[in-house]
Amino acid sequence: MQKPIPVTVLSGFLGAGKTTLLRYLLKAEHGLKIAVIENEFSDAGIDTQLLGEQPVQVMTLANGCVCCTIHTDLTKALYLLLERLDSGEIAFDRLVIECTGLADPAPVAQTFFIDEELRERYILDGIITLVDAKHAEFHLTQTIAQAQVGFADRLLVSKRDLVDEATFEALSQRLTRINRRAPIRVVEHGRIDLAELLDVRGFNLNADLGGGLSLRPVAKAPSVDRISSLVLRTEQALDLDRLSEFMNELLEDHGRQLLRYKGVLNVIDEPRRMVFQGVLKLYGFDWDSEWAEGEARESVMVFIADDLPEAKIRQGFEKMLGG
Repeated sequence: MQKPIPVTVLSGFLGAGKTTLLRYLLKAEHGLKIAVIENEFSDAGIDTQLLGEQPVQVMTLANGCVCCTIHTDLTKALYLLLERLDSGEIAFDRLVIECTGLADPAPVAQTFFIDEELRERYILDGIITLVDAKHAEFHLTQTIAQAQVGFADRLLVSKRDLVDEATFEALSQRLTRINRRAPIRVVEHGRIDLAELLDVRGFNLNADLGGGLSLRPVAKAPSVDRISSLVLRTEQALDLDRLSEFMNELLEDHGRQLLRYKGVLNVIDEPRRMVFQGVLKLYGFDWDSEWAEGEARESVMVFIADDLPEAKIRQGFEKMLGG
């Protein structure tokens, strides 16, 4: 059985530095065989002579990486790469997909959940969103830019050197209000430690809620963003039937609004943690490691949503606890 190929989705507004980051990724001597799917709408093509009449162009680079430029839908490109991989024509063990500046990452993420064959061959590792520190205030007036932040497992801030400390701190607070899960890192001219990009395991069913969750308290401020996040905690053990009822009702009424959500749960009479996570209406759950002896058993749930129905979620949560 082949190991699934980890996929990193690179998102962010025009000019945020996605192409610079990709150039670094494709030229660096990292010893990895990375395939990149690049959309022809990006702000500057990695290699413009690749753009021909064919819907999919594939070229192997000097360091063994593969660049694929598409004028067709993502699914076709994914299958084409697998065909060439299986035939021995190309070799790669990781895939990076660059979304266009105005793209919603949701359909890209959903591709890896919906198509059964693709689900067996690829595994979504993480969504990385680049944020342009200099122009973030303007970009974030658009809901799609907020959604890109909301979907992210990691936020990379570019052009940090062009803003002062106060501006950067205000931006960090704002990004945290939108997405409580994603750690924030600074990227300098496309250069970043590859460990920040690859093996993020943002979609793994595990007890890691995201490095940014408990580390950064958020200053209360009136939200100007449509996308925001909510963290719920309780030390009370949860009833599985009530939990299922709470989640089903929430997804039925607000599934399209819930961009990302994840939980690590303490279930009645169960020594193991239960973990769940989802994107929009697609979600899964599993049992994780056992709680350690003497460890405080706390259930934590994080919801990131468009027009977050906070009152409804809190009400359902209280009802689930028997309140």
